[in-house]
Amino acid sequence: MKLSSRISGVSESATIKLIDISNRLKREGKNVINFSFGEPDFDTPQHIVEAAKRAMDAGFTHYLPSGGLPELRVAVADKLRVENKLDVSPDNVVITPGAKYAIYAVLSSLIEDGDEVILFDPSWVTYEACVKLAGGKVIWSTFNGISEAITPKTRLIIINSPNNPAGYVLGRKELCEIADLAIDHDISVISDEIYEKMVYGSKHLSIGSFDGMNERTITINGFSKTYAMTGWRVGYLSAPEEVARAVKRLQQHSTTCATSFAQYGALEAVRGDQSCVVEMVNRFRERRDLIVSGLNDIGIDCQMPDGAFYVFADVAACGGGDKVTEELLKKAYVIVTPGGSFGPGSGSCIRISYATSMDQIRAGLEGIKTCLA
Repeated sequence: MKLSSRISGVSESATIKLIDISNRLKREGKNVINFSFGEPDFDTPQHIVEAAKRAMDAGFTHYLPSGGLPELRVAVADKLRVENKLDVSPDNVVITPGAKYAIYAVLSSLIEDGDEVILFDPSWVTYEACVKLAGGKVIWSTFNGISEAITPKTRLIIINSPNNPAGYVLGRKELCEIADLAIDHDISVISDEIYEKMVYGSKHLSIGSFDGMNERTITINGFSKTYAMTGWRVGYLSAPEEVARAVKRLQQHSTTCATSFAQYGALEAVRGDQSCVVEMVNRFRERRDLIVSGLNDIGIDCQMPDGAFYVFADVAACGGGDKVTEELLKKAYVIVTPGGSFGPGSGSCIRISYATSMDQIRAGLEGIKTCLA
């Protein structure tokens, strides 16, 4: 059976593939250190779990409106107004089965065949796949080269701050430059802010709050990273009403809605006690400091990231990202993600997730040291 050209042109997710490899090696009895996971290793906080249980016990196990649980849309809109300074109402909010689906749905709703979408190298692996599935074309750029990357076909710029994989956080200066270009060239912006709570020292800013950007920004977020709810599959987007309505139509004909009782858990997450978030972020900060100092002690060039839970280490001196990834897997059962998966200019790097225990990080560093030495 012949596959469509769109799906044939999309590669398997590098991160999901590595998770599959990790699981296979574990079944074979290998002691695997997996630094490829893009999810917190913490359990979902108990008050969130209990809220979902109460919803199931109360019979909330049926379809919800495709746009999401009304109370959750109100809570998300309130959160975005207060914390992110966005001018939104519940009509701008759509609850989706994960932030990843929100990105896919927005691109599918906005992109025509041949439209260009600017990505900054390095960028999360799934952006490029979603652009291709929507019929668009990715234009890779750096921050310094963005003005040269814009053409009459440019439809969107995708930004991700805090960033996966590099861990940088965009400041006001960088966001202002992007906003000015978007306004001058009539370009929309997708701002993926899924790691917004995981900031260590600097401050998270939402580009949609900048002058002139409210009606040309789609803000993506969710509950997976902040509340350790990856398997719950609840995300959301905030967009101009016509875009929100388009995404709801797409959802009506695809997933129908995000899981009903999971949305009640998400409601508790956004409205409930936030001390769990502070605790998790503090733990991530300790892990970040350990892995950065450990890599630099080994002799691997690694900058201190300001956000998310990844480091993007330059291993050019060791042969580059692909070679180091293969060597670590074969010799030490340490799994990292090659940098080339995140952009054509990032092949000299590897991404290491520190969403794992301090003991696992120490063991992984020892494996890296032994293998690369």
